[in-house]
Amino acid sequence: MQTNHFAASRRSVLVGGAALGVAVLAAPAAWAQAAWPTKPVTLVVGFPPGGQTDFAGRVLLAGMQSSLGQPVVIDNKAGVNGNIGAVEVMKAPPDGYKLYVGNGSMTIAAHVYTTVGIVDTRQMTPIGVMLQSALVLAVPGSSPVKTYADFVEQVKAKSKGGKGIDYGTGGVGALPHVTMELLRERLGKPPMNHVPYKGSSPAMTDLIAGRLDAMFDATSVLAPFIKSGQLRPLLVTSDKRVPAFPDVPTAAEVGLKDFNIVSFIGLYGPPNLPADVVKKANAAMNTALKDPTVAKNILDRGDEPGGGTPEQLGALTRTHYKTWGEVVKANNIRAD
Repeated sequence: MQTNHFAASRRSVLVGGAALGVAVLAAPAAWAQAAWPTKPVTLVVGFPPGGQTDFAGRVLLAGMQSSLGQPVVIDNKAGVNGNIGAVEVMKAPPDGYKLYVGNGSMTIAAHVYTTVGIVDTRQMTPIGVMLQSALVLAVPGSSPVKTYADFVEQVKAKSKGGKGIDYGTGGVGALPHVTMELLRERLGKPPMNHVPYKGSSPAMTDLIAGRLDAMFDATSVLAPFIKSGQLRPLLVTSDKRVPAFPDVPTAAEVGLKDFNIVSFIGLYGPPNLPADVVKKANAAMNTALKDPTVAKNILDRGDEPGGGTPEQLGALTRTHYKTWGEVVKANNIRAD
């Protein structure tokens, strides 16, 4: 891939880099309920416990409960890159009692899966960005690879035999997957073996054990294992260094230009969620994010608090859909 291939669209992946669109928030009178909520609200998390998406829901739980005056419960429905949970929320009544916590990988899944019934989060009602972060390229703490330059040499060395390195991800078409494929393009498309798992946690277990050579994932997912020395970070995909890892260089600092990639977690509702419910859910999310303890918890893990309007999440969702659709097509990434 040419160094500047997709550069303009990739720059727009950065939070704040996308132009704000106008979200269509239909509010059928039949579902408009000024008293919402009058019973517990379920946040369906499309990924397993322990990952960044699950963390986003749980870290905001108490604050949202306090704002809404009703219990908020987490329901993990993992599988097919978040699609199982997304389908459940898509089919739910648009009354605000079942919301979806999903990440940017959902915009990729619509390009990757050939089967019908894959949810494109552009079809859902955006509520707000919960948190965002850079990705980290990490290797086992026991690996001889100490720097990104060492990693490139390892890729070259293992390519000579035609096998290539083994890298893990939380699933086919997940953001870490397409990010590694983008890096592979930059390196001249050497052989690399993608090992998909059902979520980040099992992939990370094998990475720590040395059964994988490397993986990309969100800062909050890898942070505890980096701090313990079980994993070694080589670079972050932000345009500036991450406060949680001040010694880890950015992609630009190691020579990867226009490699600014953000992982975001968004709160969505089913289609046609009433505008008054969207407004109240967004306000509850933003209030929770302003709590100093919550903000510190997010920052200490290497993430950044989200916030903002439903329109901002809608614009970010559409930008990711366009950007990663181009990468999927260029690398022929498919899942059955």
